[in-house]
Amino acid sequence: MRTHLFLLSLFFLVSGCAKEAPKVKNLEKGSRNFWKGDYFQQECVRPANFESGTIKAKVDGKWQVFKVVDLPDDFIIWSVERRLETLKRVRKNEMPSLSGPHNGMVASYGERRKDSQFKINNAVKGMGFLPKPDKVSELITLIETTKDSSDEYKLSVLENLYKNADIYFTRKGLVSLELYTTPDFETHTFLNEMTNPAVSIVFLDIPSYEVRAVARLIHPQDLALNEYERSVCKYVNLIHSYFHGDFPREFIGVIYYVVEVFDNTPGRGGKGKRVVPPLP
Repeated sequence: MRTHLFLLSLFFLVSGCAKEAPKVKNLEKGSRNFWKGDYFQQECVRPANFESGTIKAKVDGKWQVFKVVDLPDDFIIWSVERRLETLKRVRKNEMPSLSGPHNGMVASYGERRKDSQFKINNAVKGMGFLPKPDKVSELITLIETTKDSSDEYKLSVLENLYKNADIYFTRKGLVSLELYTTPDFETHTFLNEMTNPAVSIVFLDIPSYEVRAVARLIHPQDLALNEYERSVCKYVNLIHSYFHGDFPREFIGVIYYVVEVFDNTPGRGGKGKRVVPPLP
């Protein structure tokens, strides 16, 4: 059974959840310094307000309030089915597909890195469901108390979470990790999201979805984080380590708050039609 988690680990390595990135001179940084010693605070996004269902962000140089919307039923059904299929493949010692809901291609723009002439960037990021505020502590406890269990038990834990996704997770966002960024090495995604947090996330699959979102970056050492953001950062690090084992440090967490969803599926009336919020 140890082969099972090895395959999942390999899957995440291929899709961007990998080792530390190499440091090459000082070109892989932006022209602005976002760091306060060993940590940063994302100043272009305010914490989401779950009561009002909004998030305030500085997009294209202007502060705006965005309505945070729910991922539609079709998206959730597709995501859960594909994730369960992945677990089945792992049980058979088969390599998981690189297509599907885990590998989100994040397009961003805003800050030119020193090694490029362009501000635009696209990168594949591992994506997961965002815990509900009243469930995140329960999920942290679940992962912490089962992380040393057998591979089969861990797979059953994941199956149960996916099958009960709407109980444990909110539809208003997705979570990821910014694995490579440090004060000495900054990914272009990080620089863009620190400057202009509007992103487009596309998933390679049929059906095909595009999620347009506000990216909220969470550094685990930021003492100004609210309790929910700190817990989400801890959760996403724990669920990542569930496959890979412990890491020497906690990585930067990212919450992608959903603002719009488009159906890009060819041949079924999608072709880039906005489905959330519904068109007037």
